[in-house]
Parts: sequence; structure tokens; C-alpha cells
Amino acid sequence: MELIQETSDLSAYLAADEVVDHHHPVVREVSARLARGAADSYAYARAAFEYVRDEIPHSQDVGDARVTWRASDVLELRTGICYAKAHALAALLRAEDIPTALCYQRLLDDDEGGALAVHGLVAVRFNGAWHRQDPRGNKPGVDAQFSLTGERLAWIPDPESSEMDYPVLYAEPHPAVLRALKDAPDRPHLWKTLPGALCP
Repeated sequence: MELIQETSDLSAYLAADEVVDHHHPVVREVSARLARGAADSYAYARAAFEYVRDEIPHSQDVGDARVTWRASDVLELRTGICYAKAHALAALLRAEDIPTALCYQRLLDDDEGGALAVHGLVAVRFNGAWHRQDPRGNKPGVDAQFSLTGERLAWIPDPESSEMDYPVLYAEPHPAVLRALKDAPDRPHLWKTLPGALCP
């Protein structure tokens, strides 16, 4: 699949905003700590990915009812669903000047009786190319890994089940995703209002 930049301006994928708030002290503290142990930007990107994947539990996996959406809150409260964890990883990567996009898949949600739900991940730019990474957190049946030599995502969509990869690389969260996160008082409510598709 060819990944398509939403904008040709690469600086948009380094920007801070209210969601990917990499200027926030919490984000800066975590990024500085991870950078100290990294020999180069590739090693830093892997460390940031593994930190978000492994050290911030996916709230559905652990039964945490809190809803986070701002990167600094995800890192401080150490919880979030896929979208929130993608925001946190994007902030950590952009904090170290690594262009990072938000991207999405549409997948069947086994917890909701097979309904379709949008899943969030990121893409990082190295050596002139974009590479998708999924920091949602591993569990039995899910083994996502950081890779620039072939995708190692949590899931591969099945077109026969109406699953799909969205090719667009967004500089900011998709409005439908952000609206669902902001409007949800808790995760059980959020699970019932996850977007089932993205409109262009």
C-alpha cells in the first residue's frame, strides 16, 4: 500500500498542538530520558516505541476506565487506548525531530460482536520513506514490533471482512477520533462510540 501524506509540508509532521503536545514538560522529561540511552535517532525511535508499547498499558487490556487523548496525559497517567498511545508516541518522536504521522486501520472489534472500529497507529519517516508502527501494546495473539524493513503491526486487515488500511498520513488526529475521545466520560462509553469508519 502506498502511504499518502495529507500535506506535502514535512514540518507539519513535526508540529506540536493540543494533542501531540511535545513541548509539555512531561513529554520532554520522558524524551530526554529515552534519548540519553540511545546512540542515534533510529535507536531513540525504537526505544520510544517500546516504551509506549510496553510501559503504558492499553486501558481496555487492563480494565482502566480512564480516557486520555493528550500525549502528556497519556505519559503522565500511563493509560490509553490505541489512539491515545499513538498520540504519545508521535509526541515523543517529534520531540526529537523525527517526522511522525498518525494513521488508521478499520478492523473488526471482537469485543463488540464483530462491529467495525477504527484503530490508530503511527508512521515514522526515516531515509526518505514512511514506516508504520503500532504501539497499542502486545497481548496473546498480538506481537507488534518496531521495524523499518517490513511492517510488524498488531493486525493485518482482511478485506473480505470489510477491514482496511487507510493510506492517508495525518499531521493531526482525525476529527472523528478526537471527537470520540473528548466526548467520552469513560472507556466503557468510548467503546460504544468508537468511529466505525473515517470520512476523507
